[in-house]
Amino acid sequence: MIVILVIFFEVLGVLSAIHSVMHTRTPQGSIAWAVSLLTVPYVAVPAYWVFGRNKFNGYILTRKNELRALDELIQSANKGIDLVAKADDKKRGAITGAEKMARIPLTGGNNAKLLIDGDATFTSIFEGIDAAKNYILVQFYIVRDDKLGNELKDRLFAKARSGVRVFFLYDEIGSIGLAQSYSEELRDAGVRISPFHSRKGSGNRFQLNFRNHRKTVVVDGKVAWIGGHNVGDEYVGRDTSVGRWRDTHVRVEGPAAIGAQMAFVEDWQWASDERPADLSWQPYRSPGGSAEALVIASGPADEMETTSLMFTQAINSATQRIWIASPYFVPDDAIVQALQLAGLRGVDVRILIPEKTDIKLVTLVAYSYFADVKSAGVNIYRYQDGFLHGKAMLVDDIASTVGTANFDNRSFRLNFEITALIIDEAFASEVKKMFEDDFEASRIMEPDEFDTKPFWFKLSVRFSRLFAPIL
Repeated sequence: MIVILVIFFEVLGVLSAIHSVMHTRTPQGSIAWAVSLLTVPYVAVPAYWVFGRNKFNGYILTRKNELRALDELIQSANKGIDLVAKADDKKRGAITGAEKMARIPLTGGNNAKLLIDGDATFTSIFEGIDAAKNYILVQFYIVRDDKLGNELKDRLFAKARSGVRVFFLYDEIGSIGLAQSYSEELRDAGVRISPFHSRKGSGNRFQLNFRNHRKTVVVDGKVAWIGGHNVGDEYVGRDTSVGRWRDTHVRVEGPAAIGAQMAFVEDWQWASDERPADLSWQPYRSPGGSAEALVIASGPADEMETTSLMFTQAINSATQRIWIASPYFVPDDAIVQALQLAGLRGVDVRILIPEKTDIKLVTLVAYSYFADVKSAGVNIYRYQDGFLHGKAMLVDDIASTVGTANFDNRSFRLNFEITALIIDEAFASEVKKMFEDDFEASRIMEPDEFDTKPFWFKLSVRFSRLFAPIL
């Protein structure tokens, strides 16, 4: 029996190694998995089929089928955008690649409001929910059954009771501790609520690799909220064991909200096998809105690595500054090289990360990448005043992003993410001030900081770097 089991795992190890070579997106990832699968198949085979895949089977086909059904609506919306909210052609030309990946154009006529930390974010979201007239689309990675979670539930409960249609999507892995009663109470009130079902389909039953990391609220197809906040007391500073939670969201009112709505509809279609009916796809120009904006959804169903390409384009386009905030700094080789080139051509490159993350391995890995970019003049700031969880970027004095994507392999290739790109000098000025305040609460990593660490620390960092392709 033991001999048969050994042969079974050895054969599975070889077959899985072949699969990893054929399908893993990066050479580093392929090598890491192939070596593990061939040398320790008893451990690596189960791990590979749970964590190793990077294409979401089933969702890709669902998206293609759904896009056929949505195509007419999208085309109609795009024509409407060109009629009522067309962006400046020069600015559109600079982000043509991002537009193609987003499947909708950069739009004018938007109003963007920067929301710093939890109180500002959820005050704005709750005001938007209370003002909804027709429908509300809600999507979060983490939903907790705590004070904040119940505040959200009560508001959605009231709107559903008043006749407003409410759709609520959450990730079952991120929200693994959510009580069943939470969903049942909302469902009894008329809210359509569903987990994302990342394990849906015969080919996905055992995998835990794909997470729907999006945090989005859309009201009446006119306003969208996008950013780093989940629904939990720690996100509004109520959990004293966590300390200050430094996070960022953005409220976008205008035609760009259609992009967030598109992403939600695709996810809902996958989760529930139906498409929300009677949504508004008519572009809405915000009164007095002057910002140009584009909402870019990305994930493992994309033909290309949308998030990685978005970051690469932003870094390569910068002429004055590229400031990036992320709780995790685990870039791939292309991003590292883009940062190095930006630093060498005199761009002010700054990476803002927390002093300590909630994942020790990621903290160690970040040190190894610092060694790669320091000689090119890239500065890494370690945030000291609590836990930095916001995901934001500033390019020169004109373009900014706020979203859900971290600066790591998981966001580049494995998670479903969403990012709001805002092209507006006034908004960029607010983002710049936010970064400057965060830099004041940070320390700059010294050029010799890694070199002066003890041997055991350097060894831990180098060993942790081996896991970077699969983090």
